[in-house]
Order: sequence, then structure tokens, then C-alpha cells
Amino acid sequence: MNNLAPPGRFPHTAAMLLIFSPVAMASEPPAGIARLAAALHGAQIPCRLLDANCEAQLWLLGQPSAADDTWSRRARKGRVQNLATLRDPESYNSPGRYSRAVSDLNRLLAISGEGEEAMVGLADYQHRRLSPLRSADLLAAAEQPRENPFFPWFSRRLPELLDGVRTVGFSLNFLSQALCTFAMIGYLRNNIPGLTIILGGGLVTSWLSRPDWSSPFGALVDHLVAGAGEAPLLTLLGAGEVAQNQVMPEYGLLPRHDYLSPGLILPYSASSGCYWNDCSFCTERAEGNRFRPVPPGRAVEELRELTAREKPCLIHLLDNAITPALLRRITEHPPGAPWYGFARFGPELEEPDFCRALKASGCVMLKLGLESGDQGVLDRLRKGIDLTAASRILLNLRQAGIGVYLYLLFGTPAETELQARRTLEFVLRHKETIGFLNLALFNMPLFGAEAGELATEPFYAGDLSLYTGFRHPHGWDRKLVRRFLDHEFKKEPTIAAILRNDPPLFGSNHAPFFSGNR
Repeated sequence: MNNLAPPGRFPHTAAMLLIFSPVAMASEPPAGIARLAAALHGAQIPCRLLDANCEAQLWLLGQPSAADDTWSRRARKGRVQNLATLRDPESYNSPGRYSRAVSDLNRLLAISGEGEEAMVGLADYQHRRLSPLRSADLLAAAEQPRENPFFPWFSRRLPELLDGVRTVGFSLNFLSQALCTFAMIGYLRNNIPGLTIILGGGLVTSWLSRPDWSSPFGALVDHLVAGAGEAPLLTLLGAGEVAQNQVMPEYGLLPRHDYLSPGLILPYSASSGCYWNDCSFCTERAEGNRFRPVPPGRAVEELRELTAREKPCLIHLLDNAITPALLRRITEHPPGAPWYGFARFGPELEEPDFCRALKASGCVMLKLGLESGDQGVLDRLRKGIDLTAASRILLNLRQAGIGVYLYLLFGTPAETELQARRTLEFVLRHKETIGFLNLALFNMPLFGAEAGELATEPFYAGDLSLYTGFRHPHGWDRKLVRRFLDHEFKKEPTIAAILRNDPPLFGSNHAPFFSGNR
């Protein structure tokens, strides 16, 4: 199997279908296929887009179910109203109303697949027998597409879009999409002969970065593409290469009014990789992903043009960390709509005036990866964060009126139980400045350089696993970390109150709409 084909392999006059598969949060359009569509159109290659994730979830929400308990009856009866609630800006002033709508819609997805082995939710897809971490299970999903709960939908929908199409590309970014993606691929292989199938996206990039990679999908997938797909895709289609990030994403072919948000959330990526790129145990480093930015001047021009064209209610900057240069350029040339994204605890945020300028530019929330409230842990993780500076930054953002979604990471090899408690103490000292919390357990990248320094053991059973278990040098294993989080950290009343702020299931994707109410 080739990652690239020689120019001329496929006539570039043939139409292409680009698909974003179930299941992921359907709160905003998929940015990847929107950018690929722009690259294809720039090369005069016609294409169609299918956000199968959004369409299939809406379809499944409307299917009958035999479940007759009180909750299920209420969920069925309120389906239309609950969808309207998530699309109504006023609902985000009533967290209780919002949470009930999310809960009932999630219940409706679960019961609509009743009798199946799949468990479907608004943000996840699991199967009682099949795992996305095992290639044999992905192949089994492809061999039996009828067993997928979305089969009645995609077996009807895909043929409608394939007239004149010779090439189909799937964007596979999350584990929760993998089984459905392969079910759809299996259906196409069984029913539509002659198609060329290309598979790319973030999860595929991670697979291909494994030094032991040997593709088991040769009978199903013609080409696997790692990283940004514009140049490889145009080469495969015989249109030559294109410089990365030369095109603005095109959202006009996607159902912009169907998403589960109070207006269009416009996703935009101003870079791939991470500009810091020095944290130990970083998956970007482990996978060898280079930092590739869009020049800040062009990024703000594109944001302003996209905002004028699409009129979004919110801009989601997708970068692993927005560069200081882009942050400053945004303060000088605001995009024209509220925005949020990931940033680092950098020196620019230590300037109160700069934080106020960010707010004036439309910044409603920043996601910040602190990871630990212990300076020694941060230093050993090479985070480049000074806790004293982090305290100033949190205060500056609070005073500027910018919400903070703080990310913490527990169980790293650098951490002990004592240092985990220092993180708890840090959060308590800064409780007034933190709107939302994300608590994560550390996963060791399987092929990272640091994995070789510790005794490792199987973590997830599966040949596609990206992480490994390890013997913690201080005995602070996952069982003890979970116990600390569940029985101590989350039980602290102040922290429990912050955790309750988090929008159920949608998390940071909807948090900006609540940030001003916290």
C-alpha cells in the first residue's frame, strides 16, 4: 500500500466524495474535509462533502425504539424541543434546561440502537465485542456492515452521493469513529465496485507514525495518508502538489444549520503540530509531527474573510497552542466574532493590558494546559511554565473577563501523591479564576523516547494501541491516582462546584457559551 501515488494515477476530472464519519460531537462542522474541499476546488477537481457524523446522529435520533421506561418516553416526546434547545442561545442562560436536553438526546441515541451490540452517544461509540484498538475488529466491522446501527442510513445515503464519483476519502480522527468508518468502507467495497478509497485524519496519522507499522487494511483501503492531506490528495488525484495551508476551508457544502450549537461554530486551524514541542511524553514529539504555521497575517485575513462570509456565533481556533504572534495579530485585527482556543501560559499573558486587548478582540475563553500545581513536576515535564507567572496569568484573565478552561494531568512519572495534593492546593488558591476543569490520567505514548526509560507493560489489548502501561517509579499507579481523584480531589466542595460547571458531554465545545455566566 502506498501513502502516495504517482501523478496521473487518477484523472483529476473525476469527482471525489469526502466523508467525516460517526461518532464525534456534532457541535461544529469538520474542519479537515472543509479544507480538503477548498484544495480540490482550487485545482478544479469537483467534490462532495458528507458530514456523516451529524447526519447519522440526527437520523438515529428519529428512529423508533421499544424502550418504554419513563426516561425513554420523555426523551422521545421531547426530541424536537431538545434539539431546538441546543440550537437556542437563550438555553445557555439556563444550565439546567441545557443539561436535561443533552441528557435526553443522549438517552434517545442509546435506546434507538436497542438490540444492537453498539452503544451510541452524542460524543462516543462503543461496541460490546469489537474494539477500535484491534485491526481484526475493524476488519470484522467492515465484513459485517449490516450490524452497524447506522447501516440503514448509510446504505441509503452513500449511493445517493456516488453518481460520477470514483474516489472516496474518509477523515478518521477519533477512536470513536473507527468502527463506523470501517463499516462504511466495508459496505462500499461490497456494493460499489471500482471505487478508490483513501483514509486519512489524525488517528491514521498516529497509526502511520508507529515504527512497527505494517498495514492490515490492504484489501479495503487503497491509500493511507498521514498529516495534512491537501498535498498528498492532490498528488493522488494527478493534480500535482500544493503548498500546505494555501487554502481557506470551505464550509458551504456542509449542513451549517444542523449542528447542535446556538449558531455556527467556525473551526479554523492556524497551524499543525505545536510551537513549544518540548514537553516530555508529548504525542506530537513521539509521532515526529513538525510545527507548520499559517503566517499570522494571512491567518487573521482568512479569519476575517470567513467570519464575514459565514457569520458564525463563535470561532474555534483548533491549534494545539495559539502562537504569541497570532494572539498579538488578533488583538490588532479582531476577526469579528467571539473566539476561543488553546494557549500556553506564556509571558504575553502576564501583561494585563494584553489580556484586556484579547478580550476586546472577542476572546471569550482560553483553554490552558497547566497539568500540575507542583513546580518540580512542571520542570521535569519540560512544560516551560512558572507557577508564579501562571498565578498572575489566571488573575489577569479573570480581571479581563476571559474564561479559563484549565487542564490537569495526574499520574505522570514525575508526580507523587504529595505533588498531586499540591495541584489540589493550587486549584483551591485560584478557585475564583478557574471556570472549568478537565482532569486526565496520564497515558504513556507507546513509542515515545521516554517509554524506553521505564518498565512498560501492556495497557490496552490491541495491535493499534498508541499507549503502554508502565511501572511508576514512585509507586503512584493508576489505581491509586483514580482513588485520589474520586475520593479526595473531586470530593473537595470547591472543586466539585467547578467540575459541575462543565457542560455535560460537550465539555469545552460548549463551555464558551457558559463562560460569561460563571
